[in-house]
Amino acid sequence: MDFLFPLLILALLVPMFFGIRKQKREAEKVASMQESLKVGDQVVTTSGLYGTVVDLDETTVDLEIAEEVVTTWLRQAIREVRADESVVEETAATDTAADAVEESAEQTETRLTKD
Repeated sequence: MDFLFPLLILALLVPMFFGIRKQKREAEKVASMQESLKVGDQVVTTSGLYGTVVDLDETTVDLEIAEEVVTTWLRQAIREVRADESVVEETAATDTAADAVEESAEQTETRLTKD
């Protein structure tokens, strides 16, 4: 009975410790990404705005959100750097072509006659 209370406290503290460690690692990763921004990076802000970095400062980032439209944001507002769109489009096109080949004639006929 004397060991029950310390074990209960330990069982509650261990998951909390690991959760804090994970949260700290994620924060360090985001801070590292925000420090490594460079002109030309395509980014997404925390509010969901897509833009391209056109100028950098110690604390701010200028984003081009449309042609000739530049807005200034805090570095902390940058959530992620987007992947190159051409690679994403090529992958999507390849996946679509592969899906079209996998459909058999019977499946096509069934799909067309459902209406």
